[in-house]
Amino acid sequence: MEALLKINHLTKIYDTKKAVDDLSIEIHPGEICGFIGHNGAGKTTTLKSVVGILNFEEGEIFVDGYSIKKDPLECKRRIAYIPDNPDLYDYMTGIQYLSFVADIFGIPADVRQERIHRYAEAFGILKDLGAAIGTYSHGMKQKLAIIAAWIHEPKLIIMDEPFVGLDPKAAFLLKGMMREVCNAGGAIFFSTHVLETAEKLCDKVAVISGGKLIRHGTMEEVKGDESLEEVFLELTDVKTSAEQGTEA
Repeated sequence: MEALLKINHLTKIYDTKKAVDDLSIEIHPGEICGFIGHNGAGKTTTLKSVVGILNFEEGEIFVDGYSIKKDPLECKRRIAYIPDNPDLYDYMTGIQYLSFVADIFGIPADVRQERIHRYAEAFGILKDLGAAIGTYSHGMKQKLAIIAAWIHEPKLIIMDEPFVGLDPKAAFLLKGMMREVCNAGGAIFFSTHVLETAEKLCDKVAVISGGKLIRHGTMEEVKGDESLEEVFLELTDVKTSAEQGTEA
């Protein structure tokens, strides 16, 4: 089966530092892949490269067979991206923002109306859509960003710490929505520090440290008989010790 997301030998350099170093990952239809690592490990840089926000020095990224370098618009038609801190237009109302996103993706009026109503009601912000986004709490902005991401039914959803700021009910709802995307043939690639959630939710997991991918595979392959938290701490402690030894 052809991968929905194929990252081949991605390298991203800031000044002289390799923020991401020769990273390769494949995610196939139906898979949820968690991306875990310490702060500064290269997770956000990788995700921003995947969605075309950052250029990169080496490697290639393909979304549904299209190159993010050569065919960025075709890739972006198939992608939704939720950053770790949704930077929305505070002067717009919620409904104006969702309509704006729907316009970009050419969603017909009747279809967008049904999707907006369904998701906004589920997240409990239907009555707030007429208010300016600047008046929203962080959690409400996160919910609005999620609805905007789902509105065009993308094949591939990229999320950076999507559960931060969500109440338990909203987090539970998002997990169900993620699985529905995959059941319909899509895929999810998301970073998280909530390892318990990743262990229960993900089909695959990728561990990054110091810009390098140090473990990648199915959840069973990566963690074996241990918990994901135990494996993550073991892997990253070993990696950190090795790096310090090299520097010394």
